[in-house]
Amino acid sequence: MITQELIITILLILLGAWFLGSVFARFGLPFLLGELLAGIILGPPLLGLVVPSETLEFMAELGIFFVMFYTGMELDPKELLEHIWHALSVAIGGFILPFALGYFITRFFDGTVYQSLFVGMGVSITAIAVQAVILHSMRISRTAVGHIIIGAAIADDILSLIAFSILLGLARSGTVQFADMFVILLKVVGFFAATIVLGQFVLPRFTGKLHDREGKAFTFAITAALILAYFAELAGLHFIIGAFLAGQFVRKEIMDERIYNRIIDRFFGLSYGFLLPIFFVSLSFHLHFSWNWTYIMFTMALILVATVGKLVGCGLGAAVFKRNFWESSIIGLGMNGRGAVELVVASVVIKLSNDLMTSGVIQEPLLTQTQFSALIVMAFVTTLLAPITLRWAIVRTCRPNEKASFCQLWDEQTR
Repeated sequence: MITQELIITILLILLGAWFLGSVFARFGLPFLLGELLAGIILGPPLLGLVVPSETLEFMAELGIFFVMFYTGMELDPKELLEHIWHALSVAIGGFILPFALGYFITRFFDGTVYQSLFVGMGVSITAIAVQAVILHSMRISRTAVGHIIIGAAIADDILSLIAFSILLGLARSGTVQFADMFVILLKVVGFFAATIVLGQFVLPRFTGKLHDREGKAFTFAITAALILAYFAELAGLHFIIGAFLAGQFVRKEIMDERIYNRIIDRFFGLSYGFLLPIFFVSLSFHLHFSWNWTYIMFTMALILVATVGKLVGCGLGAAVFKRNFWESSIIGLGMNGRGAVELVVASVVIKLSNDLMTSGVIQEPLLTQTQFSALIVMAFVTTLLAPITLRWAIVRTCRPNEKASFCQLWDEQTR
């Protein structure tokens, strides 16, 4: 329900995000850094003028839904497939190393085996929606490196789903549930198979006949995105993967170019201009600081291993396919953003932990409040660091070799 309080809240978010984003943009930094800072200032961490609500949470999720559809329309599906093995290599390296580092650092700080496994799980996640925004803001989403990062983020999401299901099965019964793993893999394969059938054989039958009277082309795009988002949820994946794939299939080659441009302009305006600032501001709602020395040390260690783990793990995965040092670094730093995915994972773990402790199955929690808080701070800080470090790596890469195709494209789009 729209109330005076909600209107004022949205006004504060948009004006704060716009002003601070403009300040960062003046120094050549992404707008989203200002939106994140606006969340800290206006939200619970400082002034408390903007507080969490179901309406804001819904608008934030709608924002990443729109931005993933827009990203899907913007990227070339052929180029994504062309770099699929590069992306898988990056995803595997960027999942295993952060997971291992997160596990060992938590054990070092006296975490139990289960606590260490779940913290490692949180550290290994990459948020595809955040990556899409960062790549767009840095003007590298259409490069080969951009396609590799997006493909790796999707693969990372699937690896995270499988690993998470294994850990939940271990926590409940103490054994690996191979039947559950098989069902998950079957669902994922079924989802991608159904998506390919819809995208290649069903949607093209409609897109060629689209008109834009009363905005019906936009209605068609939304419908396609919602259908695939629903299928993604049925498969146990995040709905934004469905939205992204829907955008991949609503593309310029199979429809009137004028209609395509109208659709993509509307999705861009709704997401980047309205709903996305709400998403980034809302990330700060979950920040909870503690001045306990052990907590501070653990959080700093977690941020370090999360950043180094992604940089080295993804970089090595890229180096396998003969990407040079700086391109591998760009890919590793580009995979470092996380967003609110850790919050969802940690919330599920804490709920299961409470249930198992109540029933007497376990004696120690699967995740302590300190570990939960450290994971959220880590996710926020890595999201903040990703565009800054990525921009540094891009500038450093393109200085000595301005004729490289990657640098030429980046230079053209930043003029």
